[in-house]
Amino acid sequence: MIKEVTIKTGVVGWPISHSLSPRLHGYWLDKYDIPGEYLPYAVKPQALGEFLKSLVKKQITGLNLTVPHKEIALEFLDETDEVARRIGAVNVITVQKDGRLFGRNTDGIGFLTNLKTSAPTWSPNGAAAVIIGAGGAARAAIVSLLDDGISEIRLINRTRRRAEDLAEIYNDPRITVRDWQDRSKYISGAALLVNTTSLGMKGQPPLDIDLSELPLAAVVYDIVYNPLETSLLKQAKLRGNPYVDGLGMLLYQAVPAFQSWFGRMPEVDPGLRHYILEGL
Repeated sequence: MIKEVTIKTGVVGWPISHSLSPRLHGYWLDKYDIPGEYLPYAVKPQALGEFLKSLVKKQITGLNLTVPHKEIALEFLDETDEVARRIGAVNVITVQKDGRLFGRNTDGIGFLTNLKTSAPTWSPNGAAAVIIGAGGAARAAIVSLLDDGISEIRLINRTRRRAEDLAEIYNDPRITVRDWQDRSKYISGAALLVNTTSLGMKGQPPLDIDLSELPLAAVVYDIVYNPLETSLLKQAKLRGNPYVDGLGMLLYQAVPAFQSWFGRMPEVDPGLRHYILEGL
């Protein structure tokens, strides 16, 4: 018997065929027997505004946003939460009862929950974090770590100017910009090393960094999840550092979105991880 769809949601991007979000939310919809759907929508950047205006007519109650729409969507929304404004991007939209579009960003939640779940001994107190990259994922990591009470963030990017611009946006004395060519030196004394770039992703060159100066207790976190074990994580594993892969960030950022749309707090369980990995 086919379930009648009563709640319509989805993910919008350009392109969109690579997205794992339909598989992720579909798993939960089936698990909890919820009469909803989650579909991929391929929308060109120049058509995003019109598409968002049509959500009420299409009876779509919620959306995820992926590249390249996370930043430009801000101008088309009626309201956004503080975290989305600070990160400068939206990845979740909820259509409210009056038709107004409310945007939020759950990438930081996904980042931090994944860190604390995978490395339960991690503590921001008195800790220094090294963040590689200065894009949207770096913004989410910075905001979540600052709010969690991190003592120091060393920001390193291939283009120093971009890192400086990002540090200027947050204007927090805990953030310092360091030179790319000295990245292996600046991990000394850090308690957390995070790669927020695409380096190490399938089809991309690896992140070239020497972990010799990194304390053995430091957590190594790579937001890349394809492959699940990047060259950076392999290096950390060989040294004995605790390490965190990027799949959990994808899974945990979806939890508050699913709850807001379908009224059920979903569980990130081993079965979900296995199911998503099968789709890679």
